[in-house]
Amino acid sequence: MSEMSTNAARDQGLSDRQYARLAQFRYALRVFLRFSEEAARVAGLTPAHHQLLLAVRGWDDETGPSIGDLAERLQISPNAALELVRRVEQNDLITVEADPDDRRRQIVGLTRTGSVRLDSLTALHREELRRFRREMNTLLDELER
Repeated sequence: MSEMSTNAARDQGLSDRQYARLAQFRYALRVFLRFSEEAARVAGLTPAHHQLLLAVRGWDDETGPSIGDLAERLQISPNAALELVRRVEQNDLITVEADPDDRRRQIVGLTRTGSVRLDSLTALHREELRRFRREMNTLLDELER
């Protein structure tokens, strides 16, 4: 932590209890991520494949995300996104097509197989997210005090 960050935390006057809640928050995030990673593996996907499928399905533009869009959404480099897309495409979980408006752009979509796999994982995640939300609400409320 930088000196500025340390000073900012000190200036905020965070109590020991608030630090404990922050630590619990980080722990709860990690528990959720581990659940998600393990659920993906049980479903025969890597966690990165699952995140890619979710990013494609969750894209809010009917055109679909480009490789660059997915790189941003996944917080990885465009080259890493392209490699990930190619691996998932080989598993028949996504399609990659040239954008009709700009042939240099590649648009990614889900295949039926990809959609089915993502749907089953999402069903598992919904209950865990409900538990996570309850826990987060309590922790965040306590941090506000």
